[in-house]
Amino acid sequence: MAKLGKRTTAARAAFAGKDNVSVSEAVSLVKDNAKAKFDETIEISLVLGVDPRHADQMVRGTVSLPNGTGKTVRVAVFARGEKADEAKAAGADIVGAEDLMETVQGGTIEFDRCIATPDMMGVVGRLGKVLGPRNLMPNPRVGTVTMDVAQAVADAKGGQVQFKAEKAGVVHAGIGKASFSAAQIEENVKAFVDAVQKARPTGAKGTYMQKISLTSTMGPGVSLDIANATGN
Repeated sequence: MAKLGKRTTAARAAFAGKDNVSVSEAVSLVKDNAKAKFDETIEISLVLGVDPRHADQMVRGTVSLPNGTGKTVRVAVFARGEKADEAKAAGADIVGAEDLMETVQGGTIEFDRCIATPDMMGVVGRLGKVLGPRNLMPNPRVGTVTMDVAQAVADAKGGQVQFKAEKAGVVHAGIGKASFSAAQIEENVKAFVDAVQKARPTGAKGTYMQKISLTSTMGPGVSLDIANATGN
């Protein structure tokens, strides 16, 4: 069995016996023990009482975090003509139509968010098997199929986070960096939890939020007190 390093051992000791803590305590624990040589991402996971295989229990949406994510988001836009020009002016990293489709089909995906105008969905639809598994497929429900490409690009660049329940009913996302202040991380945690709470589907029965946990890229995780995190 591999021997644990001093940093890992110290982090595990700090987290020992900690369970269902307040958002404030969880943030302090995670932030204080994020001691890697890079700026670790603060990640949140929520276990929900849903089965996303049923359409009426799917959870998905977006949230604009008050303090951003601390991550540089690369945005691709499928558009033509005037809308392509608007996307470029708004700061889109990649703009194209059939040429961009061919690039993606060839295996080159150099973006983190994909936006399309409605008229381009016939082209983008051919990329479902490529973009779908990466959660990059444009969708009108989360504002990535739109004529207002400039606003969509601005939102993506400004800290908007998309979320979607996976097969086990788990939603997770990066909601900041260890270099953020504790107050900034707390605000982002509460904004994200609130957005997922509001996205509760009509088919969800029983306890909706079952577990919330916070961690950093290289650190242990800690569970949050759900009532404290949701303000209930």
